[in-house]
Parts: sequence; C-alpha cells; structure tokens
Amino acid sequence: MSDTHTQHKTLLAPLRAAMYDFDANAVRAALHAVCDPDVLFNLAFPFETTAGVDAYFDKAYDPLLAAIPDLERRDFIVMAGPTPDGHDWVGCGGYYTGTFQHPWLDIPPTGHIVHMRFHEFYRFVDGRVVEMQALWDIPEVMMQAGAWPMVPSLGREWHVPGPATCDGLVPGPYDDKEGAATCQHIIDMLEHMKRHPSQGGPEVMEMERFWHPRMMWYGPSGIGSGRGIAGFRNWHQIPFLNGMPDRGAFVDDIVYHFFGDRAYAAVTGWPNMYQTITHDGWLGLPPTDKKVAMRSLDFWRLENGLIRENWVMVDLLHMYDQIGVDVLGRMREFNKARAGFDPEKGRAL
Repeated sequence: MSDTHTQHKTLLAPLRAAMYDFDANAVRAALHAVCDPDVLFNLAFPFETTAGVDAYFDKAYDPLLAAIPDLERRDFIVMAGPTPDGHDWVGCGGYYTGTFQHPWLDIPPTGHIVHMRFHEFYRFVDGRVVEMQALWDIPEVMMQAGAWPMVPSLGREWHVPGPATCDGLVPGPYDDKEGAATCQHIIDMLEHMKRHPSQGGPEVMEMERFWHPRMMWYGPSGIGSGRGIAGFRNWHQIPFLNGMPDRGAFVDDIVYHFFGDRAYAAVTGWPNMYQTITHDGWLGLPPTDKKVAMRSLDFWRLENGLIRENWVMVDLLHMYDQIGVDVLGRMREFNKARAGFDPEKGRAL
C-alpha cells in the first residue's frame, strides 16, 4: 500500500486526466469523486471563494470552456507533502490552453492558441479534498489578447516553462527526509530575505547561499520573469521593496503552508503576505499608504542544494482591486473600439 502523499496524488489523477481532454460532465464527475461535499474553492479575483463543486464549476469552468471550447489542462508540477502543522497538501502547477474563440471576462478572443498558467493547491482530509487555493494568471490572457490596460512588465513576459529537469510530476514513494530538507531550505531562505531592508542591505539576505547563480525566477504576468540574482533583484525585488518596504512585518496576521516533495517545495496561503504601498508606489501606481493583502502561491526546485527554479504566482488583480483600481473595467474602456465589443452594454459581444 502506498504512502499517504502518493495516494493523494493518485486520487487527483482522474481529475487531471479529465481536464486533459476537457469534457464538462467528466470533469464535474471527477471533482465530485475527489472532493468533500463542503469543499471550499479559493480562487483568484474576480472569482473569489465558492463552496461546493457545482457552484465552483458553474462559476469558473463553464465560462472558460465556453471561451475555449477545446480547453486542455497540462500539469508540469504535481507534488505533495505535509506542512509543519500537520496538514496534507498536493500542489499542481501548469497551464490551461486551447483556441481562444469567444470572450472570457470580457477579454477579446484572438482566434489563436492561448495559454494561462495556474498554481492549484489541494488540501486533503481523510482522502477527500476539503479546500483548494488557486491562482490563474488572468493578466497573461489579457496580454496575449493585446488587452492589458496597466503598465508594461519590467521582467520578461513569455510562456513560462516547466522544470528544466522534466521531473516535476514527482513520483512516489514519498521521501520524508528529502522533502523536509528541501522545505527547510526554502524556509531558511525566506527568513534571510525578510531581513532586508529592515536589518541591512542586500548582503543580509545571503542570496548566494540559497540560490543557484543561473537561477530562473518565473514571475506572474504583470511582473515578468528574470534570470540570475541580478535579474530577480532588478525586475522584481528592488521595485517591490521600494514600493512596499514593510514586507514581512505582519507575519502574525498570516498563515503559511509549506511542504516539500523530493527536490520540490511549495507554499500556499490565503493570503500569505501583507504590506503597505508607500514611497515610490508599485507597478506604476502612486503610493496609497494602504495595507494590502497578497496571495502568492509558489513552487521551488532545488539542484545540488541550491534553488535553480522558482515559479511564482501573485493575484495582481486582487491587489489592484484593494487600492481601488478596476483592471477589468479599465480593459473594457480601452477595448470599446475593438470588433466584438458592444459599447452600449460596455462588454464583449
């Protein structure tokens, strides 16, 4: 008999298979088969929290499937493990793809292949999913449609790849020691990261101790990706800390869920960061002096004891919403003149 964490990955396999050749009835049935009746689905803005499989499917997947009739899910990371507080999670990372034929969230269709990265985390109790925390990279779809109404990304926007080692679908049996060691490396790294800027300059982070010199940091669309410590700092960390230097000051207000599986580690939380937008502002927006919550769901891969790859998802639309910026509304305003948009109703046809 396999271990608990391998079993949990196995229990999710039929759902992932049903989403590969996405059939609405098969996916709905697979969700019912693996989820508790009272399951909670925590999704990115504007979907937010939904209870129950049918309400979740109707809200999230029905519109997506209508927009992308040949919808397909591809996972490049599937890992599992226990958190220090005793909860069992499975983390899946990959992307949804297909032909973007009809509007979705009023994003104008392109008629071409579209891809949308996802990070989805499932918490199991007694063999059933009782909670999911998930982010879909909606800005990525907006950019592919030429409909992103906010500032350009500092980092590189591209189709974020899976692990360079092609081993992200982590097999069993679960290795307690290796999973725990990988997870601890990430926890130690983050503790050092939080020392800057309150306790000193970049040197207090000791980044060379934790990160591979050829690291790849795969950020969400709207921030973009960077290579190496310099790329990470230039295209994400420096602007982020310039606008929110109190990052890491509100750890008592959040709950992290860290877990490791062989060379992979993950963190999920809803939210898992609080900070205040001050000083230079962030992402082209002026400082608001407003404390905002951040939902960031991440994966890391270690290679020879150092972090070689880091996949990061941030609910940017939720952050904008908290400071009074309606990104989807701005998008509709920008796209009134495009074919397929009804200016009288203020939405896509």
